Amino acid sequence: MPGTDIAALAQLLDSAARERGEIDPLTPQHGFNLEQAYAIQHASIALRHARGEKPVGVKLGFTSRAKMIQMGVDSLIWGLLTDAMLYEEGGVVSLSDFIHPRVEPELCFLTSRAIDRPLTLLEAAGYLAGVAPAMEIIDSRYRNFKFGLEDVVADNCSSAGVVVGEFCADLSRLNNLGVTMRFNGRPVALGSTGAILGNPLRSVVQASQLASDCGMVLPAGSLIMAGAATAAEAFKPGLHVSVDIGGLGRAEFLTGG
Repeated sequence: MPGTDIAALAQLLDSAARERGEIDPLTPQHGFNLEQAYAIQHASIALRHARGEKPVGVKLGFTSRAKMIQMGVDSLIWGLLTDAMLYEEGGVVSLSDFIHPRVEPELCFLTSRAIDRPLTLLEAAGYLAGVAPAMEIIDSRYRNFKFGLEDVVADNCSSAGVVVGEFCADLSRLNNLGVTMRFNGRPVALGSTGAILGNPLRSVVQASQLASDCGMVLPAGSLIMAGAATAAEAFKPGLHVSVDIGGLGRAEFLTGG
């Protein structure tokens, strides 16, 4: 592990994402630990920044028990978002942008002030401008979507795209809203926002702690994707994909070839 080539592995993952090509998991050969996995992730995102992509926020992963079971892991993880990952709500998402994409329903928070220290649950709402129904497109760069904890962290927690609906300023009733994701009007995933750490505002607390641990400040206007409310669903061309979150609203997109 001490000899792990962080830059080379970051380049490998970055190339796989840009070229839409699967690679084998890295840990069987390189055996890096979780700290090194985050170093690889940050180096890979730095390559995106060097090409002109702008940081826009963070995403949390494995905040629901359903996702932990689906992916066979038991730890909350996080990744970094750039503006190139943002897809227009109501627009067309092309499958040619991905390898084997899946979509999952989430909540997205928008910060109103910089988060520069760990927050408590009582403080979290005071740092937020609003919350929106959202969906995250995940797309592991690993073959057959198979990976361990260190591998998925190095791969920016499989983050590939974000679709965000209209923001609402009311943050008072988020802990048990019904969540329905549909393909062409047919429900494919049902759940509750309570699946997100019991209370989605805890994702803001977790994000503040994780950012602080690595010396990162989340500026005002940052997005915080709270983590999935249900397991992810694979999608194909020709779909209308929507998520309805009771009392909050809808986000949707169409899939192209």
